Amino acid sequence: MKRQEAERRGRKGEFFAAMWLRLCGWHILGQRVKTPRGEIDLIARRGRTVCFVEVKWRRTAEQRDLAIDQYRLRRVAAAVEAVSHRFLQSGDEPRIDVMLLAPRHLPRHITNAWQP
Repeated sequence: MKRQEAERRGRKGEFFAAMWLRLCGWHILGQRVKTPRGEIDLIARRGRTVCFVEVKWRRTAEQRDLAIDQYRLRRVAAAVEAVSHRFLQSGDEPRIDVMLLAPRHLPRHITNAWQP
């Protein structure tokens, strides 16, 4: 039952993150994009920037702020490497961002969270 609850919360967080990005002028290109190396929660475009977004939903703002680490970012970077050719066009600027969410708090959007 815990896994199902985590899955439900994750989908809820991804929905809110996608809505927030849309409000900020981003076009969502993909959600829950599966790759041989992992999953990318959201892929968004604004102008020539293509953003691969890791979304973390936590119950409190304190937990939210501790939800991402280098290990998780490396996994996302590996997944991006596997599928970026499907979403990038010549001249595009790719980046990996993180959206951290918690109930009753504005999303925390970390741009360029991973730079190898």
